[in-house]
Amino acid sequence: MNINFRFAIVSDLHIALPHTIWDHPSRFHLVEVSISALESVLEHLTQLDLDFLLIPGDLTQHGEPENHRWLAKRLSQLPFPVYVVPGNHDVPVLLANEQSIAFHDFPYYYHKFGYENPKQIYYNCPILPGVRLIGLNSNMFDDGKQIGRLDQQQLQWLETELEKIKDETVLVMVHHNVVEHLPNQLNHPMANRYMLENAPAVIKLLRKHGVKLVFTGHLHVQDVACENGIYDITTGSLVSYPHPYRVLEFEKDHSGKEWLHIVSHRVDSVPEFPNLQQSSKQWMGDRSFPFLIKLLTLPPLNLPLTQAKQLAPELRDFWATIADGDGVLDYPNFPLEVRRYIKKYGAINHQGDHHAIDNNSKLLLGN
Repeated sequence: MNINFRFAIVSDLHIALPHTIWDHPSRFHLVEVSISALESVLEHLTQLDLDFLLIPGDLTQHGEPENHRWLAKRLSQLPFPVYVVPGNHDVPVLLANEQSIAFHDFPYYYHKFGYENPKQIYYNCPILPGVRLIGLNSNMFDDGKQIGRLDQQQLQWLETELEKIKDETVLVMVHHNVVEHLPNQLNHPMANRYMLENAPAVIKLLRKHGVKLVFTGHLHVQDVACENGIYDITTGSLVSYPHPYRVLEFEKDHSGKEWLHIVSHRVDSVPEFPNLQQSSKQWMGDRSFPFLIKLLTLPPLNLPLTQAKQLAPELRDFWATIADGDGVLDYPNFPLEVRRYIKKYGAINHQGDHHAIDNNSKLLLGN
């Protein structure tokens, strides 16, 4: 069966109406541009012949009802279908409080965007002839603490659903990463919260049923990673440098070969920030010092604080380079151990060579 379709991905919108915006001295993202950046993107996407749009979570700043309502209304005005899943910011609490909606209320806000059964916070739906989307929930609560995980009930549901699918292309969308995008991400004390705790079990299940494409967010970086034939395509945040979004084309030819063409775009300007790229990168750099100190003093580097403070200023744009995708990170004046470790965060393959596939690429799916 010959299948061709075009779709877009916009992730981690963090929509915040002006009166809901709150500040924190260490946040890297500019929620101040959330609405204007989204409008800029939608102006572009509505000019394209898209089959659908995916939004892999963190739709709102912090689960505020008015922000969820605003976004659901805006998405309903688009000329193509939209599918969403919840991020940690969308359902930060199990029970509603003065700021956020309850966890189980999320599907009721987005019943037009995948959740035809609002009593369930994950779904499986046909989106085109021969194409199916599975939207997962990766937000669990353990004694009130939010963690990234697919619980056993959802895993069993996923296996049952995958067993039913015959001769269809399956796309999976989930907020937390399934494949590692950073060195030792699953176990790193700073990075593990961006991955599913039980990612290996999920990968095993997806691989068993021939799923090749997973679309994620949460990490706020442009990155394409592959493990055991499964591509995890994570898209950076619309409110964080470099304010990216993607347009993708899937192609399955008569020989059975499947290709995914990826083209990435970015928002360069909004009324509040005419030079958004420069302003946002500077914003990120200005707030990077505490993050860098943690990175350098925690395992595996375990540098003394005095040494970390000496190196951190040179790494001011470290995270911005990672967020950009396709980055090269080399600091020849650093101690050899530190230089080698930092270099691993760049866009390199298993052979240690630069491998630029994070933003614009053509992927052959499978053999």
